[in-house]
Amino acid sequence: MSFKNRVEGTSRSVISQKWTLFLCIASFCAGMFFTARMWTIPEAKGGITRTTGVEAERLNLVSEGCNTKFLQQKDVKLVSKDVFGEVSKTHNALQTLDKTISSLEMELAAAKSAQESILSGAPISGDSEKGDSPKKRKYFMVVGINTAFSSRKRRDSVRATWMPQGEKRKKLEEEKGIIMRFVIGHGATLGGILDRAIEAEDRNHGDFLRLDHVEGYLELSAKTKTYFATAVKLWDAEYYVKVDDDVHVNIGTLAETLARHRKKPRVYIGCMKSGPVLAQKGVRYHEPEYWKFGETGNKYFRHATGQIYAISKDLASYISVNQHVLHKYANEDVSLGAWFIGLDVLHIDDRRLCCGTPPDCEWKAQAGNVCVASFDWTCSGICRSVDRLKEVHKRCGEGEKALWKAAI
Repeated sequence: MSFKNRVEGTSRSVISQKWTLFLCIASFCAGMFFTARMWTIPEAKGGITRTTGVEAERLNLVSEGCNTKFLQQKDVKLVSKDVFGEVSKTHNALQTLDKTISSLEMELAAAKSAQESILSGAPISGDSEKGDSPKKRKYFMVVGINTAFSSRKRRDSVRATWMPQGEKRKKLEEEKGIIMRFVIGHGATLGGILDRAIEAEDRNHGDFLRLDHVEGYLELSAKTKTYFATAVKLWDAEYYVKVDDDVHVNIGTLAETLARHRKKPRVYIGCMKSGPVLAQKGVRYHEPEYWKFGETGNKYFRHATGQIYAISKDLASYISVNQHVLHKYANEDVSLGAWFIGLDVLHIDDRRLCCGTPPDCEWKAQAGNVCVASFDWTCSGICRSVDRLKEVHKRCGEGEKALWKAAI
């Protein structure tokens, strides 16, 4: 290559490098100019510049000196409030759910009991004759009078005083919806002399409810459970009552008392008490499972005294459905209270169900506060009831008219 050609190549290279540098600088300036124009934030009226929430928070942080400890405390407070709020909501929701589950369990128990009753051939209403689905006859209450094989004289004294007989008892069932039966199981020897005596007595009076249960004083808890399970299958009633055969009862007053609570669910009514748990062997009402109730000298939970009490249909249905898993304690009134202690049950303490014999019940009747039931606490019933029941009925009875005028 000649010298001249070498010089021309060099001059072109220099010129192109100068132009390249110039164009770069020009492009940079143009970019700066246009960028400044496009990113300028317009001012609001009054010359106040708008700021976003993030910018405001940043300014706030700057004004607080970027205090990290303060921010942490603030976050903790916010989180704590949220946590406590959620815990409170969850607790309320669980309580509501718990009550709903309890109600559903009761309704399910009632439904199962009603189904079993229909399948077992219980009495049904006349609607079924019209082609409608079979429905059980509705009753107001079933009164089960607990009795034993050896208590024939007690039963006769009850029949002669506060328990209507014959056509009057049938009329009571039809007009008032009140069922009354002596409740008894069978002897250790099925079909033996004891059972035949009860069968003969039942043919004369027709006022027994026979249970699939072996009679025995130590089996009262099992008998009570079987009674409620059997009664709720045979009769669709609002209430189921258990009373001993040595207690005086004013049936009309009992019905009116129960009617006051008929709109309340899961009713358990009686004279509520809380007696001592007796750990000593050989004493009356000894509790073999005393250790379950805590230290020696503790008392039972509240429960109705065993002479007389009433429960609503949903509780009787609950016993019927769950009878195979309900634990039995030595005393039947304690057992009944134990079956309800974990349920959403309304305990009603009505002292008119445990009046004393004359003069106590007589004074109260004269004052216009007729007793539902009367007995002697010292005897857990009326002392010498066979001899004294007529006297108690005469002085403390409500009168026959009161029964038929009872507002149910």
